[in-house]
Amino acid sequence: MAVMDIDERDEQADEHNERTTEQRHTEDCRGGNDDHVQCLAVKVGENGKDRENGKGSNPRGNCNSNVSRTLTGEESYRDGHLTHTAFVSLAILTFITFVGNFTQLQLSSALPSIVTEFHVSVTTGQWLTSVFQLVMGVMVPLTAFMTKRFSTRQIVITSMLVFTIGSALAWVAPSFILLLVGRMLEAIGTGVMWPVLQITVFSIYPLSRRGMAMGTVGLAMSVAPALGPTLGGWQTDMGGWRSIFLTLTVVGVLCLIASTVWLHNFGAHDPSVKADFFSVMLSIFGFGGLMFGFTNIESFPITHPMTWLPMTIGVFGIIWFVTRQLRRDKPLLNLRVLTNRGFMVGTIIASIAFFAFSSIMVIMPLYIQNDRGYSATLSGLIMMPGAIGMAITQFFGGKALDRFGARPVVISGSVILTLGTFAMSLISMHSWIWWVSICQFTRQIGMGFVLMPVTTWSLNCLAPEDVSAGSSVTNTARQIAGAMGAPVLVILMETMAAARKAALGGGADVAIASSIFGIQWVLRISGLLCVGMVLIAVFGVRGQGAGTAHGALQRVREVRVRAHR
Repeated sequence: MAVMDIDERDEQADEHNERTTEQRHTEDCRGGNDDHVQCLAVKVGENGKDRENGKGSNPRGNCNSNVSRTLTGEESYRDGHLTHTAFVSLAILTFITFVGNFTQLQLSSALPSIVTEFHVSVTTGQWLTSVFQLVMGVMVPLTAFMTKRFSTRQIVITSMLVFTIGSALAWVAPSFILLLVGRMLEAIGTGVMWPVLQITVFSIYPLSRRGMAMGTVGLAMSVAPALGPTLGGWQTDMGGWRSIFLTLTVVGVLCLIASTVWLHNFGAHDPSVKADFFSVMLSIFGFGGLMFGFTNIESFPITHPMTWLPMTIGVFGIIWFVTRQLRRDKPLLNLRVLTNRGFMVGTIIASIAFFAFSSIMVIMPLYIQNDRGYSATLSGLIMMPGAIGMAITQFFGGKALDRFGARPVVISGSVILTLGTFAMSLISMHSWIWWVSICQFTRQIGMGFVLMPVTTWSLNCLAPEDVSAGSSVTNTARQIAGAMGAPVLVILMETMAAARKAALGGGADVAIASSIFGIQWVLRISGLLCVGMVLIAVFGVRGQGAGTAHGALQRVREVRVRAHR
């Protein structure tokens, strides 16, 4: 592991004293958006006094004299803007996280070539994509401990080293097994980056600016699903599938260099924190087993040992893991954050959104290609506008969160997502194919106004020292929901299609009609889940900076009046 010299304990003690005052004001800020202004004014006043007394940071914001030191809040964010040093570090973290999301999806277009070269089945070849999601799901629960024990630089540099080794191994892999190991190393290297990025954003930005910040980094994350498969297919056609991993190796080396030279540390860490290795093993077997079982549902029946056995092990492992964390004074993952009502509500909404959304991303290409006979390229083009729409609304959803609060933004997004899902359920054998694109665009606009704002709001509800645990918990819940959504709804689709086919008398002539019938009903079920999400948002997203619809309208009127003047 790339380890920096630990010589910053005195500095961390000073930083803790500095943060204590900020934390007190932050906690006072949780009453609502109007309170944010007063709290920020207090903080700005205090910062001004510090600068007058010579206690402030370097006016030029030059922190490059020691890249390993931890940046304080004022060295990161000053006068309403990021300092140059913090901007460079945050840009590096955002790009690395983007690379991780991009890598997860980039290989899907290259699977036919890999299957042919290594003479493996399609089911076996799909493990190159499944194992990535599986390993990331296992890594995320460990992030809370890692961010407490290690510095930002230690985590990122080590992650990039592992990622680069994995990419290089996959590039030259002489066998499918070594290629699979390379993909696992890539997933280990990038699996912790999104929670680390979230924690860093929360440690830098004040409460009133976190929505905009999370929306900005979320925009970058949303672009990856649109670009990954497209660029992966182009690279495969131009230079073969190995060119993908060659490119990732080069990108990994560049990220490693950038992290070593320019990345600073954010937030305090304690090298004396000890890992509960039994909890680590329970986490791996619990979350890994559950996701492994659900992944196998698409290849094996539920009664097959490859499905029910890992799922059973996973359920018992998770129960044991949860029980152990609740009984320990210093748990590996602080699950007590779920006792916070706002955080619990936000996590439930995000999980439902992931469950319903991930399944549609699998089902609709089946309708476009198998039932309507269009090419894979056109299928990607039909789904691409939705990804672009979500990327845009992630940013504006974050800004709306800062201005109006979470409640009006999340409710509006949930309603848009619901309407788009029910509209998509109107598809038939003769529907205009671009109707799917319009509906998916509508759905992903709704997702953009739901996912990042509700996640930011729910983490804002926690105390600063609990943000790392909260980030790990909410990302773990989303990973599990996403892994469950696709196989569960695909099974429902196939069951309903089979029943419909039997009712129509069987035969090849009714197969397509039966398949579309199953897809229609799965979309309706997904729509009902979205209705449940709307109700939870209406009754659950309240207080602690949630804002109200009335307050949102009042702020819109104030903006219009100022613009008119």
